[in-house]
Amino acid sequence: MHQNDIIELLQQQDTRGLTAFCQHYTPLLRYIVAPIVADAQEREACLSEVTMRIWEKSAQYSPKKGSWTAWITAIARNTALSYARKAARLPELSELTEQIASPEATPEEALLQKEREQAVMHALEQLSKKERILFYRKYYYMQPISQIAAELELTERSVEGKLYRLKKKLRVLLGGVFDV
Repeated sequence: MHQNDIIELLQQQDTRGLTAFCQHYTPLLRYIVAPIVADAQEREACLSEVTMRIWEKSAQYSPKKGSWTAWITAIARNTALSYARKAARLPELSELTEQIASPEATPEEALLQKEREQAVMHALEQLSKKERILFYRKYYYMQPISQIAAELELTERSVEGKLYRLKKKLRVLLGGVFDV
């Protein structure tokens, strides 16, 4: 079944689309989630949640906003990050008190965060395609250096060197706005 057929079936909430989606895209989703969610049981639960989110939100997908693969990998990454944050917070839940600050950002913090995001996006646009790919693999998809090196057919040392030079270049491009 072709990608467009799968998308159409998912948007119609047809279970055949969900079955085809799982058969075709689970390896990609597992590839995205694995470096972020370490625990195997949590990883499987996360993959199930990713699949359900894609099923529920498939009507929101628009090819005008980006590719199907980019859309599903963004959902997978964001869901995996939520799982990782939840797992990191769980031991602390028993210690909750009324004095804990709200997790919501203040308006000033939200504005600063937006400005930082814009500065980073502008800096990333100035990088070469290879540098951007390396940046996204390491810092967006959180892939280990060993995996990046193996898939790009480089040594781990050369990947580390490239990342070092890339961070140095980004520091210059960002003009000391914040540490990379």
